[in-house]
Amino acid sequence: MELDSLYQEVILEHYKKPSHKGLTPNPTAQVHHVNPSCGDEVTLNIFLDGENVRDINWEGVGCSISQASTSIMTELMIGKNVTDAFAVVENFTGLMQSKGTQSGDEEILEDAVAFAGVSKFPARIKCALLGWMAFKDAAAQGLTVNTMSGGEK
Repeated sequence: MELDSLYQEVILEHYKKPSHKGLTPNPTAQVHHVNPSCGDEVTLNIFLDGENVRDINWEGVGCSISQASTSIMTELMIGKNVTDAFAVVENFTGLMQSKGTQSGDEEILEDAVAFAGVSKFPARIKCALLGWMAFKDAAAQGLTVNTMSGGEK
């Protein structure tokens, strides 16, 4: 039970003091995602240098799971190449789809392993994935913008 308590603490800490929250202007791409089952929302800005994630910031409303998960995701993705970041998203998605059978790879997911228990609750999986799917969408759009403009934004 100590591990569950630690994970709950990580989630609550990120919910109370979210990382990279607050939108700044001129992103490479911006997306807005909504979880229709509960009403949680996130607007996410991504700033790319070529194929590298220079920065991410966001605004959102919703439960502690969606907000904390988005906060943790930003910490994981900033500084990564988009291809490597997509691999982390796939790893987290696999954890969420495991129905509680996986504990997550802490070397890849770091604090995001705190959401392993969420995968036991189908109604909450979309909450945990909201910011991650927004990231995936924004990164794909950002790569398209960079390719079309022939440079960086």
